Amino acid sequence: MTTTDLFDLTGKVALVTGGSRGLGREIALAFADHGADVVVTSRKLAACEQVAEQIQARGRRALAVACHVGRWSEIDALVEAAYQRFGRVDVLVNNAGMSPVAPSSSETSEELFDKVVAVNFKGPFRLGAQVGARMAAGHGGSIINVSSSGALFPAPLFGPYAGSKAALNTLAGVFGREYGPSVRVNTISAGPFLTDIADAWPEEARQHSRSAAGRPGDPSEIVTTALYLASPASSYTTGALIRVDGGLY
Repeated sequence: MTTTDLFDLTGKVALVTGGSRGLGREIALAFADHGADVVVTSRKLAACEQVAEQIQARGRRALAVACHVGRWSEIDALVEAAYQRFGRVDVLVNNAGMSPVAPSSSETSEELFDKVVAVNFKGPFRLGAQVGARMAAGHGGSIINVSSSGALFPAPLFGPYAGSKAALNTLAGVFGREYGPSVRVNTISAGPFLTDIADAWPEEARQHSRSAAGRPGDPSEIVTTALYLASPASSYTTGALIRVDGGLY
């Protein structure tokens, strides 16, 4: 098979959370470019609809759904909407996340802690479980959890974020064994990328990073890893954590 064949997602349906901007948008559009129909979800429906229009312009089908991934009732409704429209989900990308900074760990409120854990871990757990079970009972599939280098290189003030992403990392092993062998579950550990979040970074952080590459990544540089994990190219890869961080140290 050629590389193009291996990355072919023709006939597949992908569901991408946080798909209206940043890395999620890049992944959703790349999947469409390689033949997939895509369910795009985030909290803001209008933003999802804009990406859905871009996917349809590529000749693929798309569904825009507003969903707060920290709320299980909304996740369940999202799953039902996806299966009602397409009848299947072959690729799930748990990409949505949040990383607010607290004044200090001791000053982190319970509300902030719960919100971060809900979006970064509780939601992906529920969505992965709901879709993974259906995948295993059907034609199989691929679940990709987008984690963060913050879990591998934790820093002060980011305790809830680093902890929730570290918890997310464990799900590849949990779901990979529970829903395998027909469902593969892997993790992308993403480093600093120049998404819209980076607009608030100091200029130095936008130009340089403490990594072998020496710079933050362009959002398009997440695409090949996502395609690899979504497609037949990774047929023997499950339970893996792949760092896409420019070699942070």
